Amino acid sequence: MTQTARPFELYDATLRDGMQGEGMSLSAEEKLRVALKLDELGVTLIEAGFPASNPKEQELFALLAQETWTHSTIAAFGMTRRRDLRADEDPSLRILADAFCDVTTIVGKTWGLHLEKVVRVDPAENLRLIADSVAFLVGEGKRVIYDAEHFFDAWRDDREYAHRCLRAAVEAGADTLTLCDTNGSSLPMQIHEAVSAVVAELGEHARIGIHAHDDTGCGVANSLLAVQAGATHVQGTTNGIGERTGNANLTTITADLQLKLGIAALPDGHLPKLTETAHFVDELLNRTPRPTQPYVGRNAFAHKGGLHIAGIRADASTFEHVDPVDVGNQREILVSELAGKGTVVEKAADAGLEVSDEQATRIIERVKELEHRGYHYEAADASFELLLRRETGVYEPLFRLESWRVIVEQRAGGRVETEATIKIWVGDERFVRTAEGNGPVHALDRALRDAIAGVHPHLADIELVNFKVRILDETKGTGAVTRVLIDASDGQRTWGTIGVGENLIGASWDALVESLAWAEQPGRAVAAPAPRGDAADDDAVPVAR
Repeated sequence: MTQTARPFELYDATLRDGMQGEGMSLSAEEKLRVALKLDELGVTLIEAGFPASNPKEQELFALLAQETWTHSTIAAFGMTRRRDLRADEDPSLRILADAFCDVTTIVGKTWGLHLEKVVRVDPAENLRLIADSVAFLVGEGKRVIYDAEHFFDAWRDDREYAHRCLRAAVEAGADTLTLCDTNGSSLPMQIHEAVSAVVAELGEHARIGIHAHDDTGCGVANSLLAVQAGATHVQGTTNGIGERTGNANLTTITADLQLKLGIAALPDGHLPKLTETAHFVDELLNRTPRPTQPYVGRNAFAHKGGLHIAGIRADASTFEHVDPVDVGNQREILVSELAGKGTVVEKAADAGLEVSDEQATRIIERVKELEHRGYHYEAADASFELLLRRETGVYEPLFRLESWRVIVEQRAGGRVETEATIKIWVGDERFVRTAEGNGPVHALDRALRDAIAGVHPHLADIELVNFKVRILDETKGTGAVTRVLIDASDGQRTWGTIGVGENLIGASWDALVESLAWAEQPGRAVAAPAPRGDAADDDAVPVAR
């Protein structure tokens, strides 16, 4: 079978290589959830981890063994044998052999610098380590993917020896040879040259793969150039997480392969799950999805300039290289001081409102005025809709404010207590409520909900999921104007609101009230209840490849 005739494979290394990035950590149960999500997306191979490294990985493999996999195959990861043990005596290789999965990926040294400085093994012995390890696992009935660590550095240093390492793995029975740019040091033209040579020499005997890192910012480009040179196995991580600057971003690569190169990287009809999967992994890692990420970012199909928006209305392909629906994303028309009347009309229509040309002109001037003061409606879609409602006379406030007060007291011993009191009117009825909280926003939120819960019971289904504060004029220190952004969710939808002012708590109150008011506007049915949480307050064994 020639290299080009082999079915294409996506290999997701998020659960192992991705976890080597700073701050990346998931429990065994969370890793299982990621694996199931990747299976739903249709990724060919999922590198679940290094079962010999720690008890958590062993727990994960026990959980994975109990699942049924529809589209993906699980791969266990390990290293070549220790030099002082035979392969069949090496405990780590034995764990790989006994793992439930049929695929094992082992990494071995290729670069002379590492043989001399790191493992202190002579080149001939290294070839035996590779061959013995691969042969043992093949003999145990495993499909073996051999990852040639630092391959491209080795290729530039000693091409003949780098090739001998690959040949040793192939002759021992390796099914796939993955060429690893472990340092992320290579540029696309170097990748293309080396992969082309390896495909020509060994492509008839084994599948050739690529494992790139992003240290030069070329991780995606290097992977695509490797594919053009004949690689049919591409490794990477969801959203490009990983050590240092990260691994090649498999999310971007997947869309590029399918939409730009016409390669069926995923099963038919699965590409629209890409955005959902990418955001799921970020949220599970407690990371805010990067808004500028290609294809799946919130801003990937966001348009702000008036000319761009006019072009999109005439023909979306004028400023969109693909249809956002193809990757499960959506178009966003951003509102700012750069917007024209058409943007306001379109945003109003999305909210079920009608605005005249005169109203649209007035709204644009109002937006310019507010953004000059520090408002930022691109990140506060719900606040902009409320602005539209006020300007068109259809806004219905939750209440009329009489006053609110927050007391923060630090007790002896360091304990800080916060208490908020609000006085509001709903119709002709006056409500006075006091509540304690972990901080000012929490206390205000609890007091407000307590006051109006009887009138607006659906507010119990809404929770604050993000709270961000930015100083707008650093030169004024603690007296600077602050911008507060709040994201709220009912379990199905998420919306953003904004508050701006010199008083941080005052700005927070404004954003908080708008987050609740948006959900209670006429015709704005709240989604099915989600588990309620409190409001937001102001507050492995590493193996490189």
